[in-house]
Amino acid sequence: MMTTGPKQRAKKSGGSTATAFGTESWSGVPEAFRQANRSLSAPWQGLFGPLRLGLADDMVVVGQFGQSIDARIATETGDSKYINGPDGLAHLHRLRALVDAVVVGVGTAVADDPQLTVRHVEGPNPARIVVDPRSRLPQNARLLAADGVRRLVITGEQARAGFPASIEVVQLPAPDGHIAPAEILRALAQRGLRRILIEGGADTVSRFIAAGCLDRLHVVIAPIIIGAGPSSVRLPPVSSMAQVLRAPMRAHILGDEVLLDCDLSAQRVAIGAANIST
Repeated sequence: MMTTGPKQRAKKSGGSTATAFGTESWSGVPEAFRQANRSLSAPWQGLFGPLRLGLADDMVVVGQFGQSIDARIATETGDSKYINGPDGLAHLHRLRALVDAVVVGVGTAVADDPQLTVRHVEGPNPARIVVDPRSRLPQNARLLAADGVRRLVITGEQARAGFPASIEVVQLPAPDGHIAPAEILRALAQRGLRRILIEGGADTVSRFIAAGCLDRLHVVIAPIIIGAGPSSVRLPPVSSMAQVLRAPMRAHILGDEVLLDCDLSAQRVAIGAANIST
């Protein structure tokens, strides 16, 4: 298991701070993160401190995706392995180690068959959740592996689940073949899941942004230009700059990649309190 940690280098530009992360101590950060009376060491506090406490309600919801310089998440043929390098992957696994649950859409689950475990850094595995309105997920999907971690399938009310009893099946309204992000978060809060990572794919993350259901958005930009292919964020069009979603952000250096930590809390809709606070 590889442990990674911080080495700080900061420069100010236009009110934003660029912080470089090196290979010092990450050890103990996931444990300290979950204890309200313990502070995080620098620079982890600046990056992960906003994920400790929600502003809109008791929940904290962060979206994440990796992209090229030109905002592509794959080539035209769908090849996306791997846009991000080791430092970007380590950041993703740090996020997994800090949240209660990681969520992916069924398209990502079928196409990539992800494990959604913490492997590149120290920390606990989160609960694994797939949003599957029409019950398309194969029962041999790796995220359903029985390894002692909670596994949930969020599906439509009319879908046939047929999963083993060890899989928690949550049936929610899906009138147009999609389940509303706010309903997903409400169901997770009722099940005691407070800090949530919306990991992918781009359609799922975009739906949470459009619905006002993200507190933060982490965008890891790799030093590549793909030129064509699907883009990262896909939102309904606006007619003027006055209508755009403005997200204050801070930049952090991850090796040869750049992480943009975007604050979306001003547009986050309130969901409610989680039954269990961790």
